[in-house]
Amino acid sequence: MEQFEKIRRSLEPELKSMNAIMVDTLRTGNEMMNSIVTTYLEKKGKQIRPILVILSAKMFGEVNEDVLHAGAALEMLHNASLIHDDVVDETEVRRGEPTINRQWGNHVAVLVGDFFVSNALAAGIETGHISIISALSALGKELSLGEIDQITNAREHHFDEASYFMMIRKKTASLFMHCVKMGGEAVNATSEEIGPMVTYAELLGLCFQIKDDIFDYYDNPQIGKPTGNDLREGKVTLPLLYALNNGDQEEAEVMRELIKRGDLNTEEIARLIDFAKIEGGIDYAYDTMRKMQQEANTIIDRYPDSPSKQAFKDLFEFIISRDR
Repeated sequence: MEQFEKIRRSLEPELKSMNAIMVDTLRTGNEMMNSIVTTYLEKKGKQIRPILVILSAKMFGEVNEDVLHAGAALEMLHNASLIHDDVVDETEVRRGEPTINRQWGNHVAVLVGDFFVSNALAAGIETGHISIISALSALGKELSLGEIDQITNAREHHFDEASYFMMIRKKTASLFMHCVKMGGEAVNATSEEIGPMVTYAELLGLCFQIKDDIFDYYDNPQIGKPTGNDLREGKVTLPLLYALNNGDQEEAEVMRELIKRGDLNTEEIARLIDFAKIEGGIDYAYDTMRKMQQEANTIIDRYPDSPSKQAFKDLFEFIISRDR
């Protein structure tokens, strides 16, 4: 966590300005909306996405108002997806606080999420870069399709890694990729300059989701969701996928039938988690992330040394080693 806090501190002025843009953009004449939005924004997450925007801009130029508006747009779009996800997943707590749907109901939560989406586009327009506005549109499509892919994988019981990686690329990595792309475009970097770093961001985003999925196999109150929550929803992630395809096949077949039957009880979820651990699924997931990190290092090492370059590398290490 120390690595990440150091990066955040170095970007404090830019993040403060970006958050002010978000507050200003989301302000409205409706007291109810203002109250909900203000309460929601008080409990900020790590803000990794706008940090990526700012680091990318610093790597290729100087942070300007377009960079800050791009970061605000992406953060609002990301938060919109979280608000909508909470409705879909019936989540009651996020970042230690009751979710909007828990406090105000699904109807209001969906409308607040829509409000965030609209204002994300408004912030994008402020940059004057058609490529940034286009990227926001494309990202909205990818995030939606990623969620649909996840539902499809769960309902149709796709137990292959290819389907899993295709899904998390759309659901998570696409946002990281667009952060880096938009940060570079906001300072007029060329596609040749930005391209390799977009690939770097893809690997970073994939690792972010893999690590998030690993958390589901352990009891950690800091994360704010119960162990096995993904499995309760029929989501089979990388550790269990590896065990199903590479572990003891007689036991794996029993596990597959459990998953296909659905409506798992606590004992059955514990059995699936233990199977994934015993058959090397967690180790495999960590090995996969480390290989991606090595690949990412070969990409970023082509760029000249700079504080932003080092921050990107430190951020990658943080993503893999974080405990929440």
